Amino acid sequence: MTASQLTIRPAQPDDVAAIFGMIHELAVFEKLEHMMEGNEAMLRDSLFGAHPACEALVGEADGAVRVFALFFHNYSTFLCRKGLYLEDLYVKQDSRGKGYGKQMLAALAQLALQRDCGRFEWSVLDWNANAISFYQGVGAELLPDWRICRVTGDALAQLSRA
Repeated sequence: MTASQLTIRPAQPDDVAAIFGMIHELAVFEKLEHMMEGNEAMLRDSLFGAHPACEALVGEADGAVRVFALFFHNYSTFLCRKGLYLEDLYVKQDSRGKGYGKQMLAALAQLALQRDCGRFEWSVLDWNANAISFYQGVGAELLPDWRICRVTGDALAQLSRA
C-alpha cells in the first residue's frame, strides 16, 4: 500500500487528549495497561509545562491525529553528544500499513540530524516481531548485549536511602 498524505508537526496543547488516548491504546496493545498511572494533566505538564520533560510530534491525516511520537534528549558520554531517544511511537490500528510509522521515523531522524544528535535510539519489546522487523527494515540495529535497568516505586525509595 502506498503512503497516504500525512502531515507531521510538533504537538500542541490541543493534541494532548488524542496523544493520551493513543498512549492508552499502546498500553493495551503491549499488555501493559496495568502499568498506566499517568493522566492527561500529567502529560500536558510533561509536554507543555514550565519545565517540559519531553516533546512530541503528531501525524495528521484526514483531519485527525493518526500517529504520535514522544521523545526526549539523552546523552552519550562516549560520543560527548546528545542523542534523540524515542520513548513511544504509535500508529492507530486503523491507520497501519499506510507508511505513517516510517514517515514519523524519518521526521525524527531529520530532527536528530538538525539538532546534531550523535544517535537516534529506542527500545522494542522482544515479543513484538512485527515491530522488530519494521525497525530492522529502516536500518535500525538491535543491540543484543544491552538490557534496560529500571528502579521504580518502593525499590526507588529504598535505593534513595542506601
